[in-house]
Amino acid sequence: MGDQVFVARRRVLLKAGGVFLLAVLAGCNTARVLTPEPGQGSDQTEATLGLINALRARKGLEPLVRDAAASSAALDQAARMARAGRMQHNIGLGANFYDRMKGQGVALPAAENIAAGQDDAARAFYAWVRSPKHLVNMLGSNYRGLGVAVVKNPASGDRPYWAMVLSAG
Repeated sequence: MGDQVFVARRRVLLKAGGVFLLAVLAGCNTARVLTPEPGQGSDQTEATLGLINALRARKGLEPLVRDAAASSAALDQAARMARAGRMQHNIGLGANFYDRMKGQGVALPAAENIAAGQDDAARAFYAWVRSPKHLVNMLGSNYRGLGVAVVKNPASGDRPYWAMVLSAG
């Protein structure tokens, strides 16, 4: 059947200190950062960095570097999705993408890609490459930092939930 990535996102212009930022909205059900249970989540930034930088190099773009804040934000979003048992940017009514990123110290502008069901980082990456909107995020010239994480929830059959956060930092 192949990997499936469902794109559920909206773009909005946010005004912050007189500067408009283009951000992908992704809500959450609480402003508190979620941490997965031991053994359920992992940082996959290093496993993804070479793949995304090879893609960016072919397009003449600067390479990305591991961003600790983006990695933490990716782990938080993957944990939110795993806990909810669904792949969705907006989970519940709470802090939106901008608030989550700002609250976690992610340098703006930022973007978020999500996926579910892929067995490893390479499969998640190639699912994002095949999705035009996710690909646009990965090729964004405003981004310098990267964080990628996966979290599995035993209550949902250990289905892996993936999140990638690209940041200006």
